[in-house]
Amino acid sequence: MKQNTKDIRLTILYIIIAFTFSVAIRLIWAIQFGDYEAFKFNGQFMINTNDGYYWAEGARDLVSGISQLNDLSPIDTSPAQLTAVFATILPFSFETLILYMPVFLSSLIVIPMILIARSLDNLEMGLIASLLASITWSYYNRTMIGYFDTDMLNIVLPMFLLWSIIWAIKTKENKYLIITALDILVYRGWYPQSYALEFSFFGLILLFTLVYDRKNLYNYKLLAIMMFAMLNMDSFIRLGLILGFFYIFKQKRFDKYVYHILTISVLLFLVSGGFNPIWSRLKAYVFKDALVIGEEGLKLHFFSVMQTIREAGQIPFETFANRISGHIVTFSLSIIGYIYLVYRHKIMLVALPMIGLGFLASVGGLRFTIYAVPILAFGIAFLITEGTRYITDKKIIKYFSYFVLTSAILYPNIKHVYEYKVPTVFNQSEVKVLDSLKEIAGREDYVVSWWDYGYPIRYYSDVKTLTDGGKHGGSVNFPVSYILTNNQQVAAKMARLDVEYTEQSFKIKDNNKNLEEDKRVKLFSNIEQMTKDYGFKDTNDFLLSLQTDIKLPKKTRDIYLYLPYKMLNIYPTIKVFSNINLMDGKRNQAPFMFVSRGVKETATTLEFGRGISMDKKSFTLKIGNQKVQARRFVHTAYSKSGKFSKTVQNLNSNSNISIIYMSAYNTFLILDEQTYNSLYIQLMVLESYDKSLFEEVIMNPYAKVYKLKI
Repeated sequence: MKQNTKDIRLTILYIIIAFTFSVAIRLIWAIQFGDYEAFKFNGQFMINTNDGYYWAEGARDLVSGISQLNDLSPIDTSPAQLTAVFATILPFSFETLILYMPVFLSSLIVIPMILIARSLDNLEMGLIASLLASITWSYYNRTMIGYFDTDMLNIVLPMFLLWSIIWAIKTKENKYLIITALDILVYRGWYPQSYALEFSFFGLILLFTLVYDRKNLYNYKLLAIMMFAMLNMDSFIRLGLILGFFYIFKQKRFDKYVYHILTISVLLFLVSGGFNPIWSRLKAYVFKDALVIGEEGLKLHFFSVMQTIREAGQIPFETFANRISGHIVTFSLSIIGYIYLVYRHKIMLVALPMIGLGFLASVGGLRFTIYAVPILAFGIAFLITEGTRYITDKKIIKYFSYFVLTSAILYPNIKHVYEYKVPTVFNQSEVKVLDSLKEIAGREDYVVSWWDYGYPIRYYSDVKTLTDGGKHGGSVNFPVSYILTNNQQVAAKMARLDVEYTEQSFKIKDNNKNLEEDKRVKLFSNIEQMTKDYGFKDTNDFLLSLQTDIKLPKKTRDIYLYLPYKMLNIYPTIKVFSNINLMDGKRNQAPFMFVSRGVKETATTLEFGRGISMDKKSFTLKIGNQKVQARRFVHTAYSKSGKFSKTVQNLNSNSNISIIYMSAYNTFLILDEQTYNSLYIQLMVLESYDKSLFEEVIMNPYAKVYKLKI
């Protein structure tokens, strides 16, 4: 491929411009909230994604050199290791590092995009496409400042892979064989779920070769070395195979064996279980089931967490288009532009897997749209450059047209950035609670809360949790949901049981390390094992026994409950996971709970919204067409010194509905008796706890911590 000094300088200049632009746009959030202290802790902004605390925990433990058995800290993962390296060599605080890493790493996407455009002799297309892709809705949302997650390189790495594939096919140079294979190794090391995209690239190269270049031996070498890199084996084994066969492929005397080597690589891929990870991801995000049924033992039925994750849900077409291109018009033109780009440069067919994975969002959820962003950005950029060249060949007019048209496609995305004012995961007051708990709880102690808060709890309090962003299957969520949404007596027993059985499960899994991970997980379901150990064949009978004086496991560690105010927003979702008959999968009648923060007051009523109102004099609720007097009306408040108080008006003991007015939060709760008596409502909302079961540890309006006494 012909290169000259001017071309190289222009390439570098465009990369610098696009990279600087991407970084600058991502700093808008920090400027907007510069004076907002609630988003800061230890003098720095906190991050704004729950999963980020997972990688931060691993990096923190690597830097400190302290980690304990079964603490689930990801010290052996690439994101944690890379962060630890940066934390060691860079003169920034750890909090600053994890805040800004997404800004700079995600902006690297402009490099492979401009290099791909250079291979097509259209650097201006690369500049325009990289400017757009770097800040388009979904890419920005998942790589903004503070979004410390694998997404900061999840598109950068496959774009580098795409670049190396394109340059390999176009140049036929041996160096791109090893670069492509190493790209796959790095990509897999960073994001183990990369199997599907790697395999799709392989399939498209094979198709491209068979249709357009079937006699080219180089392409078969490329396919073979890619397949060796994709094997479901240890990375060091794959690296050895890659280096070995790269040496062979450089020797012309071995060319006659290339087809045999390709066949061997495919067979090894199949034998090593190469399709298994691909199929498991498809089942998780595409073929989503509401229930997950155990394969052995009691065959219990659990509610699937995938039904409650927004990023795994279907999205409207307009949202789909906006997330990929910023505007439905830009999206439509991008599709046309990509088709035209492929017509002019058939090599860009190889990019189809990223579009396909992006379009999987129509059934798999909005998280996938990010993959289509850079490829369709090429589409609209190609239309702009080709259309302008068709109209005029005068440089001034041409570059002015580039500027105007590029500004037009960038505007909706920049507007989105200004309006996308996402909060940090926790506010300062909530983090102070967890930071204080770190000085109280031991590293072997457990904190029980919902899985949304698992990673931040572990990071700030340095404790263990039952659930988190990666450990939240139906069988794991059931006991935690049961604890939070049932009365204090049975909740306390379940908390002790679940913690001790979780520790027991670690030992069982450690004793079966020879089994695959998914099989080891199926070995031990806490709730099923409890049922069996207490002599029951029906889990419903075991759960009923919690209301009696059953003998609990020996206490091996302390247990704390972290109950934040914000959990009110997801309480109904939490309840879903335990509001099910585990034996047959039938859902129980949903409890009633309504949270109202936008109350409108008239002369005689309080209007809560959704057709629910209350007569101020009689405390009679109107719910749809039904009228019922409240069982009780509870008013909670905090004094200026932070002291909690409540008043209870008992009204109608035959009623099943109560009203709680949380004046400090300007929040009304309308709930049935089951919900009213739940552990979360009693301990967090009402501070009404059984002193024989719990004791206060930290009492803060934003979050409360109790210690289990049994």
